[in-house]
Amino acid sequence: MLNRVVLVGRLTKDPDLRYTPNGVAVANFTVAVNRPFSNQQGNREADFINCVIWRRPAETLANYMKKGSLIGVDGRIQTRSFEGQDGKMVYITEVVADSVQFLESKGSSQGRGGQDSYSPSPGFQQNQNQNQNQNRNQNQNQFNDNPFSDNGEPIDISDDDLPF
Repeated sequence: MLNRVVLVGRLTKDPDLRYTPNGVAVANFTVAVNRPFSNQQGNREADFINCVIWRRPAETLANYMKKGSLIGVDGRIQTRSFEGQDGKMVYITEVVADSVQFLESKGSSQGRGGQDSYSPSPGFQQNQNQNQNQNRNQNQNQFNDNPFSDNGEPIDISDDDLPF
């Protein structure tokens, strides 16, 4: 059996960090996830998914992310129930997050102007370009040092040398 959830969306409000009587951190948060299609009026709708995360990741989420932050959530769906004040059973379905990834740098969601796309900070783009250049240089060096590269001569291999 499999119970796995992966979400990418924006926080609808600041995470609510609390502590159990035993001192264990727990954060509740809601993620707005756009639906992959538009409604009849041409507008995109979103689902608002309740999530919970425990211990150190809960503290990290509450300290570094705020309303509007783009995050990725990896976890599982869980349903719990309790008796409400009116005596009726209350059922809650939520995502219990195993991990939360921060998908944009701090403060980059400010001034988005209603944009739906994610654009990394200029420093991120510059570092990414430097890494691509380094990888390209390494690949060229590896290609030049390859002892099995074709030097223009025919390869002498008998059928007995092949593993299949």
